[in-house]
Amino acid sequence: MNSKEMGINCLEEEEIETQPCDHSKEDDEDEGRRTSTLPWCELELPLGEAAETFRLDKAVCSHGLFMMAPNHWDPISKTLTRPLRLSLVDDDYSSFSSAGSVLVTISQPPEHPNLLNVRVHGTKSLSSLQQHALLAQVSRMLRLSETEERAVKEFQKMYNMFNYGDNEDERNFSGRVFRSPTLFEDMVKCILLCNCQWSRTLSMAQSLCELKLEMHCHSSHFPVAKVVSTVADSPKSETDDFIPKTSAEKESRRDIKDCKSSQTAEDCIADSCLQFSHRRGCYASGQIGNFPSPRELAKFDENFLAERCKLGYRANRILKLAQEIVQGGVQLRHLEEVSNDSGLSSYNKLADQLKEIDGFGPFTCANVLMCMGYYNVIPTDTETIRHLAQFHAKKSTTRTVHRDVEKIYGNYAPYQFLAYWSELWHFYEKRFGKLSEMPCSDYKLITASKMKTEKRGTKRKKASIGK
Repeated sequence: MNSKEMGINCLEEEEIETQPCDHSKEDDEDEGRRTSTLPWCELELPLGEAAETFRLDKAVCSHGLFMMAPNHWDPISKTLTRPLRLSLVDDDYSSFSSAGSVLVTISQPPEHPNLLNVRVHGTKSLSSLQQHALLAQVSRMLRLSETEERAVKEFQKMYNMFNYGDNEDERNFSGRVFRSPTLFEDMVKCILLCNCQWSRTLSMAQSLCELKLEMHCHSSHFPVAKVVSTVADSPKSETDDFIPKTSAEKESRRDIKDCKSSQTAEDCIADSCLQFSHRRGCYASGQIGNFPSPRELAKFDENFLAERCKLGYRANRILKLAQEIVQGGVQLRHLEEVSNDSGLSSYNKLADQLKEIDGFGPFTCANVLMCMGYYNVIPTDTETIRHLAQFHAKKSTTRTVHRDVEKIYGNYAPYQFLAYWSELWHFYEKRFGKLSEMPCSDYKLITASKMKTEKRGTKRKKASIGK
């Protein structure tokens, strides 16, 4: 079957424009636009049954994971850009090198809303296996499987029944929660969500992708600038917060020392280095690589990883996880296969296995399981306690919060998390505006401390079922 029969359009050259993160006219005048000529090809991903209600902006901008590197959401063009791997072989991590990654841009064309366009930069052709790998990763990120689509529709039906009269147009959460293209990336990012400011969570994810970029460019004999970070280790909180309790501090600018090389930055982009302009701190280094693979992280020294990426104690947990995966102690494919059955028995089985991993406490486990498609358990932390107080006028504590959320959201079973997250996400957007329209330079400003200024005891228009 040829490329046209596979739904792939290949062009010899493309004009790529690096868009500013906040699309400031003033920045455009100061810095201009940078372009490079690269080949590209395009895949089409039919949405099938999801087409009726699917909107890319809602599907992507539905969880803080979309703000974390190497994801880049453009609020103007409504596109998602990031590197993806060309192989799904999870027991051969040598194929997960940067040379096996490509930069992709995902869009939902208005003239064809029943499909997604996946533009693959830097290549004119793809094998059928590579096409399958890329589309599978896009499907995972956007939860386009039949199982996930069924969950979305069942939750929407249940939510509408319990919340009749609500203005659905005002709610940007559709029941589809964004996640990473791989389970490993989800697991590491769930570790990064713990015990720190949101701005630092973003910084750690960015540093891991910068490390990946450095590894690839070194292997390509491309001298990479040393990146010096001055982000200090923040105090640990008593609970694992998704949104930090403390306000965000201004991130220090990173000094980049340019090195002479016969290879241009554009050449590096062609090898899947994500290039963005130096605008208001979206990616301070100006470049971003793919998220590292288990094998790539497993070879690092813990102290180096902690210092280079400012991971603190998380370096030990991430390193052990990567090593366990490489050595076969944690089998990602097996975990994914078990998660295909979304029943309670498989949930308990997976929860028991995840708890055996160092650093996977109740909050992290619940978040990872949510990423795997289980919505029956709500990851609870101080943010949950704050939300119950503000949204439900419910005084809760760390001892009672599990019981309280089950009482409030129990009638949404097995989609308790989706009901909770629908409320929480809507509350965030009332405070900060539509997150799909927010420039990435403002992501670090989203903090729980700013949520506390809302008047306490704000009640819903209609009491929650089960309260």
